[in-house]
Amino acid sequence: MHTLLITGPGGAGRTTVAAATALAAARRGQRVLVLSADTTDPLGTLLGPPRGPATTPAPGLTAEPVATDNLWRARIDSADDFRQGLVDLQERGTAVLGMLGARPLTAEELTELPGTEQFALLRALRRTADAAPTAGGPFDLVVVDMPPIDQAVATLALPAQLRRYLARLVPAERQAARALRPVLAQLAGVPMPAQWLYETATRWDGELAAVQAVVEAATTSVLLVAEPGPAAAEALRLGRLGLALHGLPAGPVIANRMVPDGSGDPWTAGLAAEQQKYAAQWDAYRPLPHLGRAPRGPEDLALLDPGPVPVPDRSDWPVEDRRAEDGLLVWTVPLPDAQKRELDLVRRGDELLLGAGPYRRIVPLPSALRRCTVSGASLTDGALRIRFTPDPALWPR
Repeated sequence: MHTLLITGPGGAGRTTVAAATALAAARRGQRVLVLSADTTDPLGTLLGPPRGPATTPAPGLTAEPVATDNLWRARIDSADDFRQGLVDLQERGTAVLGMLGARPLTAEELTELPGTEQFALLRALRRTADAAPTAGGPFDLVVVDMPPIDQAVATLALPAQLRRYLARLVPAERQAARALRPVLAQLAGVPMPAQWLYETATRWDGELAAVQAVVEAATTSVLLVAEPGPAAAEALRLGRLGLALHGLPAGPVIANRMVPDGSGDPWTAGLAAEQQKYAAQWDAYRPLPHLGRAPRGPEDLALLDPGPVPVPDRSDWPVEDRRAEDGLLVWTVPLPDAQKRELDLVRRGDELLLGAGPYRRIVPLPSALRRCTVSGASLTDGALRIRFTPDPALWPR
């Protein structure tokens, strides 16, 4: 299954391209699911009303057939997802909450908090990976209408970040404490708070690990959508930088709403020339025409087919052994279009804090580099090359 995450600068037409991509793939014979967490439901307008009854391809995921054969749409209700998640958490911790004298909240009085859309979207991605062969799944292609690119990068980085926080805040217990916990629970007659905490943390880590596996899978890729212009150029550069920092490949840019230059009108010709100038700066792009109005349904979407989207190879961060030549090990981090002034690098124990523009990532060092000291770094040809010198006290002779 290919998971295609579609994002780009705000207002670039991400939802339209997501709908057009999904519709075109379905008409080519693929089984396609298109996902969106947008509360205004623009996909409903673009793809039209349901063509049949809704199905449940995976627990917690409801999809309805739309527009053509082999195409299903699922709109994520983040408010309902938040309410159900909190109610389930309360039910699991009933004994502990009772000990504390807490009064559980009912689903009717819960309102979602800011940021719940990202969690709901990630959980939906997890569920699509478990789609059953019946009820519409499994799918050949899952197209996801992501939020604007800065939010999308933060959302996709969230599972790995939260797993790291959990590991630091709720570390693995010692064997003696683990063995003692059931005895204390029997004496008290209720589950001990620490037991509930660790069980909850373990469950969360498992869910986050499953989501992270989908995001980092070789079959998951990102498609960028932009309307060529100066603002879009910088937003795309920073977005690509953030995606690369988290090891996420991005395919060709969809240059959306391209104005034809053959009308003879000077203003239109000038706008078309400016769009061509900025689009030409991208390594690869696919133009989509400006329809002169907002797309109104599947017939208009058929005019905006971006074509099959390949799955780009994920770039590794290789470690080059140059001890024989320079006495160094070199770790290469691909960061396309990065600028030296916006990079940051800090070694903290066995981890490396990498900063690129507005984005940050903490990564564990490969085992060989943990026995080295950072001796320098350079940025050349879109790659950050970090030099490590073996520590004589730790490196085997």
